Amino acid sequence: MAEIEIEIERCKGCTYCVMECPVECIIMSDSFNSKGYLYPEFVKAEDCTGCTACARLCPDFAITVYK
Repeated sequence: MAEIEIEIERCKGCTYCVMECPVECIIMSDSFNSKGYLYPEFVKAEDCTGCTACARLCPDFAITVYK
């Protein structure tokens, strides 16, 4: 099991992390950050494998994975 930290203020809502997560641990929030972008939320932490696909694809470097 791993933990993901998402810096919501850095996020521009591209959804790459949501699309790439193989176990669907990341979903898009219904809320907006201060820049007006929807941002992802880390859910189902117990299913996260720590593969780092979300962090590697994030163009804004807004995701950190802790194993």
